[in-house]
Amino acid sequence: MTLDGKAALVTGGSRGIGEAVAIRLAEDGADVALTYHSQADRAADVVDRIKALGRRAWAMRVDGADAQEVRAAVDGAAAEFGRLDILVNNAGVGVLGPLAELSLDDVDQILAVNVRAPFLMAQAAAALMTDGGRIINIGSCMAERVAFPGGSLYATSKTALTGLTKALARELGPRGITANLIHPGPVDTDMNPADGESAALQSGFTALGRYGRPTEIAATVAHIAGASGRYITGASIAVDGGFAV
Repeated sequence: MTLDGKAALVTGGSRGIGEAVAIRLAEDGADVALTYHSQADRAADVVDRIKALGRRAWAMRVDGADAQEVRAAVDGAAAEFGRLDILVNNAGVGVLGPLAELSLDDVDQILAVNVRAPFLMAQAAAALMTDGGRIINIGSCMAERVAFPGGSLYATSKTALTGLTKALARELGPRGITANLIHPGPVDTDMNPADGESAALQSGFTALGRYGRPTEIAATVAHIAGASGRYITGASIAVDGGFAV
């Protein structure tokens, strides 16, 4: 139980990578708060599974484009558990399409959810977080390699997290708080299933020739969040099956 006594907040924790991360952190001993946007039933299921592991759990509906709700989630998690040690900025939206067809609304939405929300989450968490805490941002392999057309806006938003992560690492380092960025490759989730229309194309761009599993991303999050990750900060870590090589 390497995270025993720790409290974590995982955004977008009701499904996919976020769900796997929330469960893994609970398995390692942490109490876990999670945010969700639309699927209250799935969030409740994750909460029940965390409680079944003997840990405390809490869920809050959050619109990542709403700055007040984003900040409230951090305050709520810290109030619920009496502390906050780990923040995992996982929630995001994907808007793909030809450059000429992307609207201003598309731009505003993806920058609000994928860039502004992680910044605000980190800002609020740093003010409450205990020294030695962890901030872990979830990026994308498309920040390292855009292998097919249509990813200009999404890749922009995920690349922005590199600068945020490095700056957080530098500024919060004196407090022993680490900040790191994980770039998943194609991962089998509801949003991008391994049997979807573009699955063969995406798998073909990886060196391993397959989709990743959410638990494989969660394992790296758990490593960084634990004691063994205390000397890793400012790093961008690819967990992408060789997508970017």
